[in-house]
Amino acid sequence: KIFNVFFREKPAMMMITLLNSTCDVYASSLAKVVDCTYSHVVKILQEMQKAGLIIFEKQGRLKILKLTKKGEEVAKSIDLIKNTL
Repeated sequence: KIFNVFFREKPAMMMITLLNSTCDVYASSLAKVVDCTYSHVVKILQEMQKAGLIIFEKQGRLKILKLTKKGEEVAKSIDLIKNTL
């Protein structure tokens, strides 16, 4: 099921954005970067979390998004495919 999520543009761009970010990333900022609604981003992020690709780190009221080791590997592979194409 999670395989189907990544071969769409928005989820792939979300992973690449998380991989290349130099500062904290939140769901709302990610939604702006990938030009998607907040609710759609959250839905995709929940699927990614279930697959063990991201974690939510709570800082006060905010949830910072972080790639797991597995998530980093997937994001690097997606970035490599994107650059190859």
